[in-house]
Amino acid sequence: MRDLFPPLKKPGFGAALGLALGLFAFGPAAEAANPFEMNFWLSGPKYDGRVAPCEAALPTITSQFQEKESTYWNSNLTITGYGDIHETAFRPWESDNIPRRYCSGNVMISDGKLRHVHYSIIEDGGFSGFGQGVEWCVTGLDRNWAYNPNCKAAQP
Repeated sequence: MRDLFPPLKKPGFGAALGLALGLFAFGPAAEAANPFEMNFWLSGPKYDGRVAPCEAALPTITSQFQEKESTYWNSNLTITGYGDIHETAFRPWESDNIPRRYCSGNVMISDGKLRHVHYSIIEDGGFSGFGQGVEWCVTGLDRNWAYNPNCKAAQP
């Protein structure tokens, strides 16, 4: 059988390890930040409430849908058209929350079926907080159940 820890059996190793750990124990204690450190350049987010209209997100949804279907589900489904796109809510919660515009509509999928799409456009919701982000769900094709049941979690 192999000896995996031969240095631990040398005389004096335990004493050296104990001395090193003892020095850390007598070091300075951690202290909380003072008021200047806590509030230095931390003014918080400032949202303008400028969120793009519902139609501005459609190209993003089309490309992300095709990428998701081909990458994760080995499917060649694509969105071929949109209809009845309308806003369902704008900032439905308190004004201090991140501004969102909720939209819904119908989509025609390349398999010939008409389905519903629910999505939100989020101010500063893009990659790393830059630009507007889009979260969307196509009813019946939420295969990982991220917005289950029937995309209800994607609605306000």
